Amino acid sequence: MSKLSDFDRSNKHEATVLSTERITPEDVPEVRSIILKIDQPDFSYQEGQHVGVIVPGPHEFGHDTHFRLYTIANSPETSAGGSVDIELCVRRCFYIDEFSGEEHPGIASNYLCDLSVGDNIVLTGPYGEAFNLPTESDTNLLMVGSGTGIAPFRAFMQHIYEQQPDWSGQLVLFYGARTGMENLYHNDLKNDLDKYYDQKTFMAYEGLSQRPWMHADDGLQNVLEENAENIWELMQDPKTHVYLAGLENTREKFEEVMQQAAGSNARWRWMQEEMKEQQRWSELIYS
Repeated sequence: MSKLSDFDRSNKHEATVLSTERITPEDVPEVRSIILKIDQPDFSYQEGQHVGVIVPGPHEFGHDTHFRLYTIANSPETSAGGSVDIELCVRRCFYIDEFSGEEHPGIASNYLCDLSVGDNIVLTGPYGEAFNLPTESDTNLLMVGSGTGIAPFRAFMQHIYEQQPDWSGQLVLFYGARTGMENLYHNDLKNDLDKYYDQKTFMAYEGLSQRPWMHADDGLQNVLEENAENIWELMQDPKTHVYLAGLENTREKFEEVMQQAAGSNARWRWMQEEMKEQQRWSELIYS
């Protein structure tokens, strides 16, 4: 897994805020949908890639700028004027100093959440190997994510049901959240997932954490365990592709549950390596 210092930041783009909306209620952690316009026709990306956000300083420890990666949450779209619009889903983050116990705002997330329409920011990238969608419409997609890791899967849904309406393979999403109200796309403003439920091929399973003050991955493990047998059966189909997105814990929880479903670590590792060799396994894991 790459470190932030490994990313080339020389390919910079100026972006303008077209809209910024809070998509979670006031009584749960804030997540905002931020639409950015990039007036560079040569800027292009694919589902699953991410951009770097450069936060101007100065910052603590003498840093002139702060750098953070965010996954693009929409399918590629170019406006009539030639500009490219991208969406970021950003959770306003805070961290606790382990020595003083004081709460400090996350630099990049608060910078983005505080933006207003018309503000300009600097982006870099895009980065990462894209989550390439198979061209065969009978392919099954098994998607696993938690928190804002669900963003690339939202882009998948847009691409498939808007550009490949004849898709006949199963699209199965497993998503972990700390609370039901925190679900990024089950809300009044961005009720994206609901509009796909009338598609015969789409199924989504949400796992809620039994400890809402803990991580969303706790809820993910719950829903994976409840459906482990069906997931393992789906993975036996040679037409199934697996996509993992989110924090390192997302992969760890998935592998832990699947190892149990497989009956042994050796059998699980064989299945995993076979899917990787056949290019049916993709990850977008970040720290």
